[in-house]
Amino acid sequence: CGSMHPEEIQRIVQVNGADVGIAHDGDADRVLLCDEDGEIVDGDEILAIAALDLLEAGRLEQNTVVATVMSNFGLDETIDTRGGKVVRTKVGDRYVLEEMMEQKLNLGGEQSGHVIFRDFTTTGDGIITALQVLRIMHKSGQPLSKLKRCLQKYPQAQRNLVVKEKRPLAELSAVMKLVSETEKELSGKGRVLLRYSGTEPKIRLLIEGRESDKIDKQADRIAEAIQSAIGTD
Repeated sequence: CGSMHPEEIQRIVQVNGADVGIAHDGDADRVLLCDEDGEIVDGDEILAIAALDLLEAGRLEQNTVVATVMSNFGLDETIDTRGGKVVRTKVGDRYVLEEMMEQKLNLGGEQSGHVIFRDFTTTGDGIITALQVLRIMHKSGQPLSKLKRCLQKYPQAQRNLVVKEKRPLAELSAVMKLVSETEKELSGKGRVLLRYSGTEPKIRLLIEGRESDKIDKQADRIAEAIQSAIGTD
């Protein structure tokens, strides 16, 4: 149960006709929410809801939100259209906090539900995060299902490939050429993320774009090049 497996909170919300469900992880530094329709609201959606609220109130420091490379590209568009911006860090709430401290920013987080409201604390706090979203629901008079629509997520294509070695990406000329070509094809309406796992002999590929079929084909093409260059037999 909890934020790692929120199926139970979804069931309880629907059975009881609740307005919102709140699911923490074991130490409550992460939170996922469930709207009144039983749909999960993840960290990206929480960041978008909180950022727009702070922007409207003139309280988002430097009009900037900190997210990681894994946050959906739709977050950038949502914040950009309201006059703000998103800066990205490596995966991990420690990197989010470091960027927030260095740039003196007050909102950041991860897709996983680590959200930091630096006006109140210097760590991810699921209770504070849930309370802030409840405050916004009360203030706006809107259900969570409507609030989360502020973020239009981009379709994603992901590939995780086992590799025999972790050569610097810059040395994978055929792969990086395809990455560059794909980025041009996306024309600023999506992105390509390629990174090695820090704990496994794997390389992770993520493509986001408007068209699911198109990015699936692009991901397959890049994955084939990776397999040829450093994949296992």
